[in-house]
Amino acid sequence: MSKAEKQTHLRFFGIGKIIPYIKPYGRVLVVMAFWGLVTSLIDVGITLFQRYAVNHFVELGTLDTLHWFIIAYIVAICVSSLSTYISCTRAMAVEVSINRDLRSAAFTHLQTLSFSYFNQNSVGYIHARVLSDTSRIGSLASWSFMDAVWHSSYLVFASVVMLAINAKLALMVLAILPMVVVLFSFFQKKLIKANREIREINSTITSNFNEGITGAKTVKTLAIEKGMQTRFEGDTTKMRTRSVLAARLRGLFACTMTFASSLALAVVLWRHELIAADEVGTFSMFMSYAQGLMEPIRWLIDSISDLISTQVNIERFTNLVSVKSDVIDSDEVIKKYGDNFDPLKENWEELRGDIEFRDVSFTYPDGDEEVLSHFSLNIPFGSNIAIVGETGAGKSTLVNLVCRFYEPTKGQVLIDGIDARERSQLWLHSHIGYVLQNPHLFSGTVRDNLLYGNPDATEEEIDEAIRLVSADEVISRLEHGLDTDVGEGGELLSTGEKQLISFARAILAKPRILILDEATASVDTITEQKIQSAINEVINGRTSIVIAHRLSTVRNADLILAVRDGKIVEKGTHKELIAAKGYYYDMYTRQYQDEETAKILNDY
Repeated sequence: MSKAEKQTHLRFFGIGKIIPYIKPYGRVLVVMAFWGLVTSLIDVGITLFQRYAVNHFVELGTLDTLHWFIIAYIVAICVSSLSTYISCTRAMAVEVSINRDLRSAAFTHLQTLSFSYFNQNSVGYIHARVLSDTSRIGSLASWSFMDAVWHSSYLVFASVVMLAINAKLALMVLAILPMVVVLFSFFQKKLIKANREIREINSTITSNFNEGITGAKTVKTLAIEKGMQTRFEGDTTKMRTRSVLAARLRGLFACTMTFASSLALAVVLWRHELIAADEVGTFSMFMSYAQGLMEPIRWLIDSISDLISTQVNIERFTNLVSVKSDVIDSDEVIKKYGDNFDPLKENWEELRGDIEFRDVSFTYPDGDEEVLSHFSLNIPFGSNIAIVGETGAGKSTLVNLVCRFYEPTKGQVLIDGIDARERSQLWLHSHIGYVLQNPHLFSGTVRDNLLYGNPDATEEEIDEAIRLVSADEVISRLEHGLDTDVGEGGELLSTGEKQLISFARAILAKPRILILDEATASVDTITEQKIQSAINEVINGRTSIVIAHRLSTVRNADLILAVRDGKIVEKGTHKELIAAKGYYYDMYTRQYQDEETAKILNDY
């Protein structure tokens, strides 16, 4: 096989794509292969021991070499046990190491992808590729490889011995091998298709399972347990149907192969006259080899089947790590500023906080309609900008562009007068404090979560951040204060408590640009007042962008941008927009009337 043919063959199975992850363990694989060959050689030799014992001790009726026979046999068994131990331990080490490397590569790559990827792919879809697919690949590179070495070498060694002793009978026994090749070609495409469908359905099941767990409260409040169960059972039934089909194909494949292998035993029994009458040991040897071929052939079938099915896992994994982010730093920027994992902070300039949109047009990657068209806006350092609009109006678009979560389709977003793309994403993100409407806390304590904002923060800085956002009262009520465990996603805390801690975490990072994404929309009135009071204090000396649904919270903003249907329809101060009696005026008066009505009703 030429080099080009070998490369084509590797690409066909997808193995070529994961060679970089296997290559570091090349020496270990060679050791595995060597000891696997030793094991197979001894397994073949054991049958020769049998031949010698029958021909010498039984046929000739002499025990003159019995002690040497016993010593040699014990040595062979000990070496076989040692080689099996070494090859198995090395295979296990390779498996867990490759799994670690694959998962690390996938997780690291996920950290570099932009928001559009996570918007378009579910948690279950990603989870299956990072955990399930990598596990199958690790098993292929270790145990499947080891099985292939063990059993293919046994076939080779046994064939050589049979050919050397009785070539005619050996050729008859080995005539079944072409049948294996034909059957492999027949079943290959069917197995690949079946396993690809199974993996995709498994991703759907994983995703639905994840939604059922994370959305347990919503499921109960909507009383849709039955619907969720029906949906889940439908997917698992489909999975069962496809899996049974695949199992039948593999079973038929294995059954046919076993039948073909059994023909070898029939051939030996049929043409036993080719062996001399005084060579009972040789006849016994051929019987053992013919029957012994069944096991390695069965294992080779499983290995081939694993290779075929794992091709789907390889495709899915390599597709994940080959996805390109919509937002990337240029090679020149990375060379100067570093990347997200190896920043060159000594080259980082200070960020002041001037923001400018210069003739910006923007369309979301998964959309067709232009959201911004030739939009220009200058936000000097220290400005307080408010973005308002109804739910789903597209208020986050400008913030996404400022943070470089997305890139402008046309035009530029300037930070301190320089195109944001001329500096690294990490440089920009390190100077931005972002408080989400639905804050996310990581598993651990309150202190652990605060330190995500600034790992080097002192106790005094932590206390100051907590005081600034009026979170000190909340934390003092927690059982262990800052050392209170927040649970997965902060589930042990209320929404208001999570919001205040999230706010303190953002402040602890000492951002030059502060973004508040409807930070008071999901909290009670008292917590809202605390957050609003904190906002008025912490925005001083920072450029702040406030996305707000409650218009009463942004009346003092330096500039208000009113957004409708994904586009900015009005901009100005509160007084200017009220005087214009346009879209903002309608929203404000309608909201004001609703609030007054609520107050009147509460009085009763």
